[in-house]
Amino acid sequence: MSTHTTHGYTADKDALLKRLRRAEGQVRGVARMVDEDKYCIDILTQVSAATKALETVALQLLEDHLAHCVAEASSTGGPVAEAKLAEASAAIARLVRS
Repeated sequence: MSTHTTHGYTADKDALLKRLRRAEGQVRGVARMVDEDKYCIDILTQVSAATKALETVALQLLEDHLAHCVAEASSTGGPVAEAKLAEASAAIARLVRS
């Protein structure tokens, strides 16, 4: 849970939203392909592209979080820094497992 009024991704917000809209369009395209009974491999190719688009967003958000939120907490030290590092580690673990 964040207590920040600004987030690390704020400077990249427009680019992130653009990537998310692209991924959203790709997912709609996948649904349309399934509805139209397209070839399985073609659908899987599009699923892969949508997955990659979301992974790119996730990595950018993680990079921004580390550079902003974790770095800020680390400069303060103490339990807040430990919590932010644990939170970042858990997020990385989720990304690696997905």
